[in-house]
Amino acid sequence: MQHDHKDHTSSQHNHGHDNQKEHQDHDHQHKDHSKHNHDGHNHQHHQGDHNGHGDHEGHGGHDHSQHHAMMIKDFRKRFWISLALSIPILILSPMIQGLLGFEFSLTQGADKYLLFGLSTIVFFYGGWPFLTGLVDELKKKQPGMMTLIAVAITVAWGYSTATTFGLEGSTFFWELATLIDIMLLGHWIEMKSVMGASQSLQKLVALMPSEAHRLKDGETEDVKVDQLKKEDKVLVRPGEKIPVDGVITEGESSVNESMVTGESKPVKKSKDDKVIGGTINGNGSLTVAVEQIGEEAYLKKVINMVKEAQNKKSKTQNLADRIAAWLTIIALTIGFGTLATWLIVGESFVFALERMASVMVITCPHALGLAVPLVVAISTSLSASKGLLIRNRTAFENSRKISVLAFDKTGTLTKGNFAVSRYESLSDKYEKEDVIRLAGALESKSEHPLATGIIQKVKELDLKVQEVEDFNAISGKGIEGMVENQKVKVVSPGYLKENNIEIPENQEENQQETVVYVLVNDKAAGVIALADEIRPESYKAIETLKKNGIKVIMMTGDNEKVAKAVSDELKLDDYFAGILPDQKLEKVKELQDKGEFVAMTGDGINDAPALATANIGIAVGSGTDVAAETADIILVNSNPQDIASLITFGKATYRKMIQNFVWATGYNVVAIPLAAGVLYSAGILISPAVGAVLMSLSTVVVAINAQLLKRKLK
Repeated sequence: MQHDHKDHTSSQHNHGHDNQKEHQDHDHQHKDHSKHNHDGHNHQHHQGDHNGHGDHEGHGGHDHSQHHAMMIKDFRKRFWISLALSIPILILSPMIQGLLGFEFSLTQGADKYLLFGLSTIVFFYGGWPFLTGLVDELKKKQPGMMTLIAVAITVAWGYSTATTFGLEGSTFFWELATLIDIMLLGHWIEMKSVMGASQSLQKLVALMPSEAHRLKDGETEDVKVDQLKKEDKVLVRPGEKIPVDGVITEGESSVNESMVTGESKPVKKSKDDKVIGGTINGNGSLTVAVEQIGEEAYLKKVINMVKEAQNKKSKTQNLADRIAAWLTIIALTIGFGTLATWLIVGESFVFALERMASVMVITCPHALGLAVPLVVAISTSLSASKGLLIRNRTAFENSRKISVLAFDKTGTLTKGNFAVSRYESLSDKYEKEDVIRLAGALESKSEHPLATGIIQKVKELDLKVQEVEDFNAISGKGIEGMVENQKVKVVSPGYLKENNIEIPENQEENQQETVVYVLVNDKAAGVIALADEIRPESYKAIETLKKNGIKVIMMTGDNEKVAKAVSDELKLDDYFAGILPDQKLEKVKELQDKGEFVAMTGDGINDAPALATANIGIAVGSGTDVAAETADIILVNSNPQDIASLITFGKATYRKMIQNFVWATGYNVVAIPLAAGVLYSAGILISPAVGAVLMSLSTVVVAINAQLLKRKLK
């Protein structure tokens, strides 16, 4: 990276900043998350139950989805068996017989013992997850939904058992059985929903091929991908999935990277281009040198990031936990209060107990436990499938608060690759193509972004370039060397001014162009202008952001003229030109001091300090550079339109969470007083079974509402 056209202080032109490794120092310092004990599913109830599955938190490296599948199977089995046993319980229950106006008896006097036996099986077998859940919750000193259900069914079973063996009163075994059935069904539906939300993750895993054709001594051998080592070469035939992250050493083809970048158009790839494992090769054969495998592979990192995000509790989730804890306290207080009140006013113990059970069943924060985790799981996996990787859930939910969005210019709002926009000869001795050919020979020795644009033009024009001798970088001004026995220089306009070489008329840079001059034997031979094009998507993205009431500014290391031109073209609210990475950080702080909620987007390396300081850091950049340590959210594609989608989707996700809170807790306001018996004199009462139906209904509504989120990210 030897030459540094100084006039253009773009962060790209000024390679002194490329070693900004601050992002490692800023590593998560502002993002300390408590670990979620489940894949977005915050109930403690599944721990330590299901035939000894053990405590869920002990499943550190265990595959969550496998464990989840086992739990679904277990709940399904318990539900069907309990339901089958509930039918004879209902038929044998005197209350049901009275309600439906029929009489049925197997053996006079023995019915109640049969009823007790069947109900006891349902209580211990069907109710086991709730009873073990109660123990878990009390051990953790976090009484919640399982405590409520367990207390309700234990009170029901204990009281009914006592009446079977001599205590005066009527049993309510049928209510116990139906309550367990409905709660098992609710859990089964709930877990299936959460499982469905994690499907996108499984699809990502499925993208990775398991085998590869390794090249050895000119022969190919089929080996498992995990047997490959760095520097191995693999053959990828037309139409096959690329098995590893690597670099093409031979061949060219179009590669479909849509599953990784969301970009539907296949990307042309040839020698020295990077490819990502899991993407699909087009119609050419490729030889790829292995770079990253296993945990290092890009898709694997994506999968891990998504898992990490799903397993982190956001602030909204913590709010759900707090609401659940309060509901538990309310339920137990009102439950025992109800029992005491009805006993004091002279009602029978059975009646008072039934009211207490109803209150406890209805207050169970079942749907609440599902309200946020389900939205989290769906939004995280949906986002991942669209190339938005959420590493910090809270930041994603907070995207609705963004008031200022600061863009880095190059590679985000613009394409980031300098292409030759025009080139001319300034001397009768040379043709236009000679100018590019001579410049191309020199630039082949340089790694500067401008060099890439000139070399690209040489390739396009299919020009042959000669070897360079005595190559040398002119500090901050350009490069020089001997080409075709002539002394050739490629320099900035500043070099011409300093050396009193006349700048030909009409050759000043226009606002968006970067101009270099080709000198042969210290005389101007030609001029080459390069420009970084504005991405077509930038226009729409800025428009969307402004519609959402967000101020859009640009911070760039590029010069004032270029920055102003881009800012005017895109109608930005403001821009800061010629600023270095540490100055970007200062600008972010300044904005925050003014009370703005700032999101910063950048390439995650020289923008790292600013990304770490912003309220929300969004790293952009396709390919393997994606894992920018300091960002909260990573956009696989460098498309600014994705940033606009991200913010609107963040708002939609938050709305869904709030709606689910309302659905999950709102019905309690009406149902609890009715269950306690405030309208008893008017003949209105809610039995535990009706309470359980209401409870499960709110769970289903919450699950369906969360699924509707899928419509929001098309």
